[in-house]
Amino acid sequence: MTEASKRPLDGLRVLDFATTIAGPHCGRLLADMGADVIKIESPEGDLMRSRPVQRDGVGTMYGQLNAGKRAIVLDLKRPEAVAAVKKLAATVDVVLENYRPGVMKRLGLDYPELAKVNPRLVYCAISGYGQTGPGAGRPAYAPVIHAATGYDMAHLFYQQGRERPDNCGIFVADYASGAYAMGAILAALHQRHATGKGQMVDVSMFETLVGMLLGEVNRAQFDYDMPSRPMYGPVEAKDGYVMLATASERTFQDMATAAGRRDWLTDPRFEKYAERRMNWGQFVDEFEAWSRTLTVKECVAALEKHGVPCSPYLTVTEALKDPQVEHRGSLCTIEDSAGSYKSPAPPFRFSGSALQSGPKVAGLGEHTRSVLADAGLAPAEIEALLK
Repeated sequence: MTEASKRPLDGLRVLDFATTIAGPHCGRLLADMGADVIKIESPEGDLMRSRPVQRDGVGTMYGQLNAGKRAIVLDLKRPEAVAAVKKLAATVDVVLENYRPGVMKRLGLDYPELAKVNPRLVYCAISGYGQTGPGAGRPAYAPVIHAATGYDMAHLFYQQGRERPDNCGIFVADYASGAYAMGAILAALHQRHATGKGQMVDVSMFETLVGMLLGEVNRAQFDYDMPSRPMYGPVEAKDGYVMLATASERTFQDMATAAGRRDWLTDPRFEKYAERRMNWGQFVDEFEAWSRTLTVKECVAALEKHGVPCSPYLTVTEALKDPQVEHRGSLCTIEDSAGSYKSPAPPFRFSGSALQSGPKVAGLGEHTRSVLADAGLAPAEIEALLK
């Protein structure tokens, strides 16, 4: 293997107990960067294996979250399986789990126990509310966290005329928590180079999402005059809607130029940011008097001609046909027992090393024998665990 073909985390070994989305997403990113990720599943398998889209009984969402990992099956209710995990833990750099706090301790596999067999271990636990505190034991999935943090109500605030919170189908808390976990794991590994010791990494989904509420956390602490209309929202065209982001004075000037309304730049309602913000409803009314005369395509073309950040509202199917997707390699091909399909690749690239997603998605327990044999278990012990 040449230096250029090596991946950033080649040689790193991860024991992945995580299920559903947040933890598996973190493990997938580590695997894409070259880590040897060993996923431990119950005999029933990760529940994502049964979720749609299904092809020949194989779940594509499971594949997207777990491509490139090795898969073993252990029944952690059995003492022999716990003993096997401890042998494995002695050989890895990272343990990743997202059980409810207390579950791994009851199994005898929490950080204090595993640190006894491997003091260099970095142990990352992702949970709804963190490992400590009065709310630590509460069960949580991403939609619950969206409601509990104020995220859903904050989003609803920007939807004029709406009272019922949105249904949830996009699990922001899961993906953000998985990405934060990856960053924290890499920081702990970096510190291990200096100290020679591992440590516990405690990732809270609740705190992850609160950290994303930039304006809301600040407005919750101070008096604040609300604008007449949210400043980021769709503007109407003849046949649909366009999103544009007026985030700077230059952008506002370019919008005015695109619409042929340079008079807005000296209008006392809009000239300065503070007044413009409070009168934003009036501004959008006047802007839409122009944008409604154009199709979405014409409106976007006029705005882009003057450098205004904007986009039509696309479906995911349409977005994935953007030439930028192919140019960047934003989608990679992964393979399971039902064939191949496309999956998002990591959103980052390295100038001096490679990335590789998958390409294989392991079947349930596919690597149990080989992984346990490498950890030093005798053939009879492995067969006993597989019964």
